[in-house]
Amino acid sequence: MSGLRVLVVGGGAREHALAWALSRSPSVGSVEAAPGNAGMAAHVRLHPLAADDVGGLCALWDRERFDLVVVGPERPLSLGLADALEARGARVFGCSQAAAEIEASKGFAKALMARAGVPTAEWQAFGDAAAATEFGRRLLSRDGKVVVKADGLAAGKGVEIVDATGALAETVARLLALGASVVVEEFLVGREASFMALCAGEALLPLPPCEDHKTIFDGDVGPMTGGMGAICPTGVADAALCARVEREVLSRTAAALAAEGRPFRGLLYAGLMVTASGPKVLEFNCRFGDPECEALLARVRGDLGLALLAVASGQRPELAFGEDAACTVVLAAAGYPGTVQKGAEIHGLAEAEVDGALVFHAGTRRDGARVLVDGGRVLAVTAVAADLAAARARAYAAAARIHFDGMQLRRDIGARG
Repeated sequence: MSGLRVLVVGGGAREHALAWALSRSPSVGSVEAAPGNAGMAAHVRLHPLAADDVGGLCALWDRERFDLVVVGPERPLSLGLADALEARGARVFGCSQAAAEIEASKGFAKALMARAGVPTAEWQAFGDAAAATEFGRRLLSRDGKVVVKADGLAAGKGVEIVDATGALAETVARLLALGASVVVEEFLVGREASFMALCAGEALLPLPPCEDHKTIFDGDVGPMTGGMGAICPTGVADAALCARVEREVLSRTAAALAAEGRPFRGLLYAGLMVTASGPKVLEFNCRFGDPECEALLARVRGDLGLALLAVASGQRPELAFGEDAACTVVLAAAGYPGTVQKGAEIHGLAEAEVDGALVFHAGTRRDGARVLVDGGRVLAVTAVAADLAAARARAYAAAARIHFDGMQLRRDIGARG
């Protein structure tokens, strides 16, 4: 098949990477995006529709009849965009609203894991602040730390770790205010890894494992963010661990969703902690991780368009990756992950895209010939090389050519290999 016309829904660095990788696919004739971003504007046709404008996107498909719609962010999936488009006859890479609950509700995800025998942390969900605080105190006295999660979507930032000096009751109250309940769970010790799979019901294609770097500062300290960088693959995941995760986490979860009448069709993401007793699930997402997506897709050697189309058609996909390594370094705005300072001009974008480096845009906007900061995570600088050390060096060399007022970045992305 050749000449697919593809619409990418979303406007972050993940969607920029998807549009870039799809444009390189032999099966794809053209790529368009809604709403897209400043970096994508030079390469694809943009439609000024918000990613969560379900009605507007359905009307766009009615006019344009794209061969494939690829939904990047979680919010439109949780609002039922895939369902609405498929009802019109569209082929959509992105799960149903019912399946998206695995990310939209942490309580649902935890309960599903319990029913399916998927390894995870000790936990309970609460709608009452006092009960949540009491359970948290028990875990805190045992482990020295406890994790509190807002139950709904929180753009990767609805998780807080409280230690013995922290204000547990205040944290519970603040996160409970974001939704109807919170999940309180034990603090797991180990190393994080991101496992993603293209999933067509119970037919899975596990993808190379990645590692995200969540906190704002070097050494994994400071507030949690949406992700400050990623590597692919990660040294924490050998062949035996990958096989175990496929068997105990990905396959069990896909089967459980199908058994409950929520077959998953799209990208199933499991964020894990690799502990001394084995891998345990921290969270599930219903879409590509960001910034893991940027590092992962930089290594694609097969036809991404055909792979995503196969999933959208309910078939097990095939997709090849190189034997190389990738590193993504996120450049963030001043104030992130708190109050972001927008409007700074970004310099050095063209100079950074040398020696094979890629600059995926996230929080940017155009002002005439200028590109300005317009969000917390601004750019995702990505490089591929024969090994991780070389990929890191190449990514940081490219990042060093970019500057804007207040720019933040971690210097230790991938330092552990």
